[in-house]
Amino acid sequence: PSVTFLKQWYQRRVREKKKERLKALFDEDYDGLEDEAKHYAELQHEADAQTRLNNEFFSGEANRERYEGYRPGQYVRLTLGDVPCEMVDCLDPHFPLIVGGVASLEGQMGLLQTRAKRHRWYPKILKNQDPIVVSLGWRRFQTRPVYSIEDHNRRQRMLKYTPEHMHCHATFYGPLSPPNTTFIATQGATDKKTSSFRIVATGVVLGQDKTVEVVKKLKLTGTPYKIFKNTAFLKGMFTSVLEVSKFEGAMLKTVSGIRGQVKRALSAPAGAFRASFEDKVQLSDIVFLRCWVSVDIPRFYAPVINLLTADKTWSGMRTVGELRRARGEAIPVNKDSLYKDIQRTAKTFKPLNVSKSLQKTLPYKTKPKVEEKRKKSLYKTSRAVVSEPGERRLTSLMQQLLTAQKDSDAKKWEKKKSTLR
Repeated sequence: PSVTFLKQWYQRRVREKKKERLKALFDEDYDGLEDEAKHYAELQHEADAQTRLNNEFFSGEANRERYEGYRPGQYVRLTLGDVPCEMVDCLDPHFPLIVGGVASLEGQMGLLQTRAKRHRWYPKILKNQDPIVVSLGWRRFQTRPVYSIEDHNRRQRMLKYTPEHMHCHATFYGPLSPPNTTFIATQGATDKKTSSFRIVATGVVLGQDKTVEVVKKLKLTGTPYKIFKNTAFLKGMFTSVLEVSKFEGAMLKTVSGIRGQVKRALSAPAGAFRASFEDKVQLSDIVFLRCWVSVDIPRFYAPVINLLTADKTWSGMRTVGELRRARGEAIPVNKDSLYKDIQRTAKTFKPLNVSKSLQKTLPYKTKPKVEEKRKKSLYKTSRAVVSEPGERRLTSLMQQLLTAQKDSDAKKWEKKKSTLR
């Protein structure tokens, strides 16, 4: 054979070997499908047989409910215990009831620390310790929250009102709930006369902390009654020796800015103590002591029981504003809180009295140049001035010119005012 024929034969054999190798790989992947199809058919047959057996065994509803439980959509009968009689007397079949369960933790009562924010659609801001209705989990209850904000040193500082566009902490008494549980708050539960947006705030539970402490500023004032250089005896700030002992080492400050410190209590009068200052204070000074005092969280919890009334309405604790509007009372005005015009009397200082012996030792430029008062007036101040005829004519002319100038200026000003009108 020729060389060309041998090359063609060799290339044909290589292609045949390659096809045989690919066919073997294909057969390995797809030759076992018939066995898998048979296995799947057997499993399907077993499942059908089990289904027929289950249907035969659970042919009655009693057996099915016994082993499977109640299926969704079925009617069930519940037996509730310890239900008040008003629940039966005021039952409305057209008013749906939702039945739910609570965890064992949620059955306990305690202080809840939450992060709340006034709803942006509610037109007012919330006042501290004003009653609100909180919907938390499966419960709706009325409580009195204490609003606070956390300072940089983790101090919970009490707020009189909620911020406009910012979160704050709200601590109130109620059933314990797990962290990250959300809630909403309303001003009333069933008040249909409210024309504004009813949801006053939204928030989330941060945790249950029995040791949470909310503090507010307290400013105590006192006055000195004895002064010994930089030491002074103060009264009017405390009422007993025990109170003074609690504040030993506290910082003091006067109105003029002199700083001091509480040292020791005195035996008499009650509440008096000794304090030291940077500089000598005056008897007319007022001394301040700025401190922090803890705020008690009101343990008020009133569940909403509108389902126990015939008209499905419930009214809980009302706010101070609602009570005043109902009684027609005006807001009390404290006269001490009103702004007044400050009237200060002019203080007269004693004249500087330099002794004669000191004046002699002073240099001439620092010696006092004040002349003593004379009993009789000098000749220069009491003598008469007689003008000559020429001087009198000049004085009269100058007076006439000044009078003409004033009259011209007055006419110009009247003309300017008329144009401005």
